[in-house]
Amino acid sequence: MWRNSPMQFVAWYCRRNNLWQGLAFAGALLLLLIPVQVCAWDVSGYLSVEGRGFLQQPLDSRQYDNDFSLALEPEFAREWDQGRQSFVFRPFARLDSKDDERSHWDIRELQWIYAGDGWETRLGIGKVYWGVTEAMHLVDIINQTDLVENIDGEDKLGQPMAKLSLERDWGTLDFFLLPYFRERSFPGVEGRPRSQPRIDPDLVFYESSREQKHLDYAARWSHYIGEWDIGLSYFHGTGRDPLFVPRRLRGGEIVLAPYYEIINQISLDLQATLGEWLWKLEIMQRDSDSDRFTAATGGFEYTRVGIFDSDADLGVVAEFMLDERGDEASTPFNHDLFAGLRWTANDAQSLEILFGAIVDWENGSTLVNLEASRRFGQNYLLSVQMRGWLDTDRQDLQYGFRQDDYVQVELARYF
Repeated sequence: MWRNSPMQFVAWYCRRNNLWQGLAFAGALLLLLIPVQVCAWDVSGYLSVEGRGFLQQPLDSRQYDNDFSLALEPEFAREWDQGRQSFVFRPFARLDSKDDERSHWDIRELQWIYAGDGWETRLGIGKVYWGVTEAMHLVDIINQTDLVENIDGEDKLGQPMAKLSLERDWGTLDFFLLPYFRERSFPGVEGRPRSQPRIDPDLVFYESSREQKHLDYAARWSHYIGEWDIGLSYFHGTGRDPLFVPRRLRGGEIVLAPYYEIINQISLDLQATLGEWLWKLEIMQRDSDSDRFTAATGGFEYTRVGIFDSDADLGVVAEFMLDERGDEASTPFNHDLFAGLRWTANDAQSLEILFGAIVDWENGSTLVNLEASRRFGQNYLLSVQMRGWLDTDRQDLQYGFRQDDYVQVELARYF
């Protein structure tokens, strides 16, 4: 389709994503065509191969049992003006063997950065992370979730933005203008794991008549006082977490249509470092036409350094997740407890293992997760993830994943 020329690829990208982002990609492509010797680009990134194997038959016969994919995420960076100005371009692409929706492209970052004396500005497409907790990132709202990558919410789509940061003795102030909204990505008909019934992004609708062009804005103050790191944030605009409305297709299939509301959200995140203890809290209040509610997540991580007189560390993590909407919440983690162990070998291969479970203390639904990674040589990283759903209650929002237990293995080559 776009093999013959870069501009054919840009045209395809515009149709699949949006015109604004496609033009930004075209500009970045032209910059990259400038000889490396002239621009002194720093090039890094990774290429990975990933396989997923599911342990049970799918609930939907159109879904697959096993999957294979390739991913590429290079980064092109350049500094000039004695380091005061810089440019970063980080595209991402995945080619999936089964799910057409998971075969996708995105611009994770495309930013011009200028650092002044006590201030900094960023223009373009970027990624911003807010929050401190392990199991659930409650206050993290700037970037949209790339759900086809992983259902844990860790992967994010690039967000068009203008950001101004002011650094003062009493803290850092960040101001954001977000001129374009990114819709959440969802697995396709063949995709797995996915909800039952499936989510159909073609049926998306908005509260704002401007839809994706609604101008969102946000502000954040962050500081540290002694052992305490503090963040206080405000966001107004299109909520990143959609509501879902049932719809019946012509063939009779029931699907879910995403609905994006205009919300106001204030949030607080705290982290205290007290010796071997990390105490964490995230709390937010969200107001929209449909509801007003408060949610919180928090807990601790205790790390025992050099267990059994070895170089390894062992951490114990425990967090609660509470949403005052209870069973009416749009998240399954509304009255849940996370408990886990983190083992770090501190060896030359950077071996790490995290094992944990999220348990709903009212209905007993349990999500079990294992993550492990190890380096091979200087350039290769092997990652393994295992995820399973146990005793899932019929009323729990995770009920549609009850037969989606899987093992995922990824080998990445960094450059």
